Amino acid sequence: MPYISKEVEKKYFTIGEVATQFGVATSLIRFWETEFDTIKPTKNKKGNRVYTKDDIEDIRIIFHYVKERGFTLQGAKELIKLDKNKNIDKIEAIHSLEKVRDFLLELKKNLD
Repeated sequence: MPYISKEVEKKYFTIGEVATQFGVATSLIRFWETEFDTIKPTKNKKGNRVYTKDDIEDIRIIFHYVKERGFTLQGAKELIKLDKNKNIDKIEAIHSLEKVRDFLLELKKNLD
């Protein structure tokens, strides 16, 4: 019987991995933890922060409002309080549209 490789889905991410994913310093992630009560990483046996996919989604929302849209921290906090699920859907739609736009611009460039 042949060996079938199954990808193991990662459950926990280090602060360095999260910071790299968003292109920010680890200190910014730690700062956001103090400012936004939605980010609550657990700590491993060594005492290092570990983030779940839910934590990363919360950071994605904050990143979107603060870094991509230019909101103040207070403005981002108020928007996040309104409706987290609605925020996630809106951000995913924006990122999908940005990918489509990039694809169309690349296509146009190749046709010219």
